[in-house]
Amino acid sequence: MKTLRLAVDPAHLDTPEARQAIAQAARILRSGGLVALPTETVYGLGANALDPAAVARIFAAKQRPAWDPVIVHIAGPVERNPILDALVTHVPDTARRLMAAFWPGPLTLLLPRSAAVPDSVTAGRPLVGIRMPAHPVAFELIRQAGVPVAAPSANTFGHISPTTAAHVLDDLDGRIDAVLDAGPTLHGVESTVLDPNQSPMLIYRPGAVTASQIERTAGPVEIFHTAQPLESTPREALPSPGVGLRHYAPRALLILVEGSLDDLPRRLAEAAAPHTHQRLGLMLPAELLDAALSTQLAAAAVFPWGRWDAPEELARDLYAGLRTLDAQGCAVILCPLPPAAGLGAAIRDRLRKAAHTIGD
Repeated sequence: MKTLRLAVDPAHLDTPEARQAIAQAARILRSGGLVALPTETVYGLGANALDPAAVARIFAAKQRPAWDPVIVHIAGPVERNPILDALVTHVPDTARRLMAAFWPGPLTLLLPRSAAVPDSVTAGRPLVGIRMPAHPVAFELIRQAGVPVAAPSANTFGHISPTTAAHVLDDLDGRIDAVLDAGPTLHGVESTVLDPNQSPMLIYRPGAVTASQIERTAGPVEIFHTAQPLESTPREALPSPGVGLRHYAPRALLILVEGSLDDLPRRLAEAAAPHTHQRLGLMLPAELLDAALSTQLAAAAVFPWGRWDAPEELARDLYAGLRTLDAQGCAVILCPLPPAAGLGAAIRDRLRKAAHTIGD
């Protein structure tokens, strides 16, 4: 299979080239094909969510196991959306308040599924994850396709999520029909996944919509925690995408380092000491780019990660940094863990699921 790369400028969707590219991608979706599409979070691998054969192609292309559910993306009006009505049997008042506040946007809501949703989408679970993306290309593609679009991240299962079309093709070239290339994504980490059907509501996956934002809008919320170790193959279907899994992982050994900004040079050097015979990569905050680093770190490949006090920059460039250091042949990547406040919770969640160990 030859994967088409269809370029679209998200700021100029009214050009003949953009209209043609989106119309072609919409035809592929309607015919049961696979299209990687840009969203404001990461690139997703889309298929008609109501077509079990098309959904099965997602799992085959990604080498994704059947026990991991996928999110369904919709477009159109937030209120009285006929596609949403066809996918779910009930929308609680808390969910409606959240939709009004955050849709379109990076918030996925777990809602009671209708009989129209294939079992493969939810891994047989009673709730289906629904979100309305804010990216103009994704929104227009879904609108033109006229079908809900099942779309997990457009990468091979367990690997680093893609934030550019080039990342998608690195993993899936020749396995999918097309990728809509609209440049780098905005947020860089996947959507917040929330179960609004209980009180307190439960965040299964932190994202760009934070717990404090949800609480201010719709009431008490908790973040899902499990005492179980991360697994590659869970014993049962997962309640939400990404829960309890080793995921988002580079090929290199990823070591996480906890510490304040002032203390990071020392802690990074300590974490590097056992690996001086290997090619080291370093995710380095902007404030430390000109710092005097230890001998162990001076020879490391450095990815300029963003400002330590700007978590939106760290999130946006997280996956690009890990992929860049992987591509440079690093055997070990050292990465500081940012503070847990706000969007930092999402960054820490992804890093902990990607890492093999944490430096003390």
